[in-house]
Amino acid sequence: MNLTDPTLPLVKPKLLDQLRDEIRRRHLSLRTEKTYLQWVRRFILHHGKRHPTDMGEAEITAFLTHLSRDRYCSASTQNQALAAILFLYRWVLRQPLDWIDDFQRAKKPKRLPLVLSIEECRLVLACLSGTSWLMASLLYGAGLRLTECLALRIKDIDFSRGQITVRDGKGGKDRVTMLPKSLAPALQDAVLRAQALHRLDIELGFGEASLPYALAIKYPKAGLEWGWQYVFPSSKRSVDPRSGKTKRHHVFEDTLQRAVKQAVRNAGITKPASCHTFWHSFATHLLERGQDIRTIQELLGHNDVSTTMIYTHVLGKGVQGVLSPLD
Repeated sequence: MNLTDPTLPLVKPKLLDQLRDEIRRRHLSLRTEKTYLQWVRRFILHHGKRHPTDMGEAEITAFLTHLSRDRYCSASTQNQALAAILFLYRWVLRQPLDWIDDFQRAKKPKRLPLVLSIEECRLVLACLSGTSWLMASLLYGAGLRLTECLALRIKDIDFSRGQITVRDGKGGKDRVTMLPKSLAPALQDAVLRAQALHRLDIELGFGEASLPYALAIKYPKAGLEWGWQYVFPSSKRSVDPRSGKTKRHHVFEDTLQRAVKQAVRNAGITKPASCHTFWHSFATHLLERGQDIRTIQELLGHNDVSTTMIYTHVLGKGVQGVLSPLD
C-alpha cells in the first residue's frame, strides 16, 4: 500500500492525541500536559465516554459539582480541572464557551503560609544529609521552589558572583537569587560529582540532557554540552517521554519530599512542614532581619508586592504588632 497516495482518506488523530499535540505546540510543561490529559480523560469517563463535542455547559457544571460534592476536591483542584476542559474546547475542538465568563468559579480560600522558625529550620536541616541536605538548604537559603531547585543546570550557578539564576520559574519568568556562601563548597562538590557522571555517560554513548522547548531542534548537540547538565542528576537514566531518547533527568521530586517529611518527624516538629515551607520561611526570615520587601519580591519572583506582603503576618508589623487597648 502506498501510504503517500493523496486519494487515501486521512486518519484523524484521537482526541487525546490532538490535545497532547496542541499542548506541545504551545510549549506547555510536561507536568501541565499530564495534568490536562488526566482531567479531560476523567471528564469523558464521568459522562459515559461521550465525546466532548456532544457536551456543553450542563455536563461541565455537573462534572465540577461532582468533584466538589462527591470527591471533596478543593477549589484549586476544581479550577485546575476547569482549565483543562476549557483548553480542550478552545484550542483543540475550536468551540469557544461563550457562557464561561458568567460561570461561578470555585473561590480559593485565602490561607496564611506555614512558616518554621530559624531554629526549627536548623533542626530539620540537621536531620538531613548528603544531596538531600544540600537541596533542602538551597530551598531555604536561596529561596527556591522545589522544582526550581531540581531543574538547576550547571550554567545557572555562578560561584564567582555568588548567585543562582532561576530559569523559567513560576509564570515562565527568569530571576536571580543569592548563592549562600556557606553552601558554595558543598555545591562545588555536587557539580564535580555531576561532571564525573556526565563523563561516564558520554563514554557509554549517552550524556544528553533534555532541553527546553525547541532548542533541541535548533541546537541538536547542545544537550550533550556540560553547561546544560543538571546539578542534581538522577542516579538512573530514563526515556524522555517526548523525544523517546534515553537521557539522564534530574532527581525526582518525591525523593526530596520524602526526605524532608522524615526529617521533620525526626526533628520532633509537629507542624505539617514540607519542602515549600522552606520557601515561605526564607521570605519571612529576611523580613525579620529588616530586608526591604521590594527586594524580597524580586527574589521570590512575585508579580505584585501585595503577594509578598502576606509574610508580614509573622512579624510585629501585622495584627500581632498592634497593641490591644486592654494592654
